[in-house]
Amino acid sequence: MFPLRDTVPSRTFPVVTWVLIVTNTVIFFYEASLPPHMQQQLIETLGFVPARLFGGQAPLWGLVTLFTSMFLHGGWFHLFSNMWALYIFGDNVEERMGPGRYFLFYILSGLSAALLQGILMPTSQVPMVGASGAISGVLGAYFLFFPNSRIISWVPVFLFFGYYIEVPAVFYLGVWFLTQVYSGLFSLSLPQGMQGGGVAWWAHVGGFVFGLLFARFFAREDYPRWPDEYWTW
Repeated sequence: MFPLRDTVPSRTFPVVTWVLIVTNTVIFFYEASLPPHMQQQLIETLGFVPARLFGGQAPLWGLVTLFTSMFLHGGWFHLFSNMWALYIFGDNVEERMGPGRYFLFYILSGLSAALLQGILMPTSQVPMVGASGAISGVLGAYFLFFPNSRIISWVPVFLFFGYYIEVPAVFYLGVWFLTQVYSGLFSLSLPQGMQGGGVAWWAHVGGFVFGLLFARFFAREDYPRWPDEYWTW
């Protein structure tokens, strides 16, 4: 099931969302222009490695990489899936919060996501990169603010053939969150060095939970609500 768009239109142009999409894309094009060994070196240097921060290897640099890791990606699909989710869900959350608060919320979501992943796997030497944690916070905020929205999705049947369905946002995002929790719990049962399988499941969980718990504190008071926002927080 591939999400195409939601049913909540934006009244204003989502400046911060598009700045984030362009920034991440430009940085990835720079990554892709490097030779393979330099790409790996860049990820190892600027990616978040839990052992640096929690294992005492390089705690100050570990703090720096909490930020830098949010703007790196491990491949084209990694970039596309993240930016597509931000494109679909970010505009409404940005409008609900306002550009300044939304940007701060996005950064704090990413930091919370990386920290949870690091706390649960403090000895991991695997660099964590990607905007997934921050975007998970946006998904959590969307779940909170627009529970009655519909996500128009394409369901493939064979190759490029399929059909379109409308899925309630609470169901679509709720199922997504539960799959992240399940995958995260499974990853903890794996031997040291195999945990996560390359995916920072707990970062997704941490970002989403941060969004659920704190999005309301970033919301504008003067925001005219859509009918889709039937939960008054």
